[in-house]
Amino acid sequence: MDRTRSGKPGLGVWALIVALFALVVLTFLPTPYVIQRPGPVYDTLGTATGTDGEQVPLISIDGAETFETSGTLDLTTVQVVGNRERTPSWFELALAWIDSSRAVVPLDSVFPEGVTTEQRDERNAMLMVDSQHEATAAALNELGYDTGAKVVVQEAVADAPADGLLDAEDVITAIDGTAVTSAAQLRQAIQDAGGDPVVLTVLRAGEEKTVEVTPEEHTENDVTTWLIGITLRTDYDFEIDVTLQLDNVGGPSAGMMFALGIIDTLTEGELNGGHDIAGTGTIDAAGTVGPIGGIRQKLYGARDAGADYFLAPASNCDEVVGHVPDGLQVIRTSTLEESLDALEVIAADGDVTSLPTCELAGS
Repeated sequence: MDRTRSGKPGLGVWALIVALFALVVLTFLPTPYVIQRPGPVYDTLGTATGTDGEQVPLISIDGAETFETSGTLDLTTVQVVGNRERTPSWFELALAWIDSSRAVVPLDSVFPEGVTTEQRDERNAMLMVDSQHEATAAALNELGYDTGAKVVVQEAVADAPADGLLDAEDVITAIDGTAVTSAAQLRQAIQDAGGDPVVLTVLRAGEEKTVEVTPEEHTENDVTTWLIGITLRTDYDFEIDVTLQLDNVGGPSAGMMFALGIIDTLTEGELNGGHDIAGTGTIDAAGTVGPIGGIRQKLYGARDAGADYFLAPASNCDEVVGHVPDGLQVIRTSTLEESLDALEVIAADGDVTSLPTCELAGS
């Protein structure tokens, strides 16, 4: 005997309807995260699209002989999906969580509260310009050029020890009678004073003055430092004209690769031995390579661009171990000199397995 089917939807149908409704809600519900993914890779020895849409060299040099190169010295970037105005959906986050080349990170870590996307982009653009100056200084110092470094006061912080004593654009030439050659050296000298007054020699509008400033103690995360309350920049007077051009990329992480590209352009032969090499890392005029963000995404971007080797800052090694894509060899570096040493081995087809790499702590 046939039974007449009920016109009401069954339990399975209702479950499907609820699931679809939840999926729609999750698709449009704001999330407190953004996604980092591999960004474009740029060969510092090659060209990029300029503001007028034409291809321009990433590195242009006037005033010195330059040499042909081959292979690549790639700088790597990270793209951020989402911002405070539009965060990724939960569905997008779920896909990113299962993709080893992507990372889901808190929104506040990339876009701090109270900082607009435009303000963040402006700051990153300034960091890129500063990074290019430091990269040029590091490269020219390595090659024996005089970089004419000057440590300049950017701003004296209100109510800080230097307020009223130092002005913006003061050039600090000495501390306690010792010539100042870098902002890092000046900061270290202030730390070494341990809170005692320091005497600064400055050039103000071409006139030499001396001022005495007493640092104040500042403790953060159980670390004590001595501060006089100024922000600094380093200006250079380079012997040759080096132009680094890369639009729409911000931040300081391209510094080391730019420095290597400048050295390769100014020296005979191929620094990379014709190989495809990528890397990342901040750099200062002394050649110290510093940490960067998004290194896992940069590793995948380098691999996808065809790089065989990747120069990674030693201070990022804890993020590298266990996340190196197949086909890419990571070489650890903490200075420009170490990077050059590694390139020398690669260029000579030497024993690349002997080069330092990132390892687990204690191994």
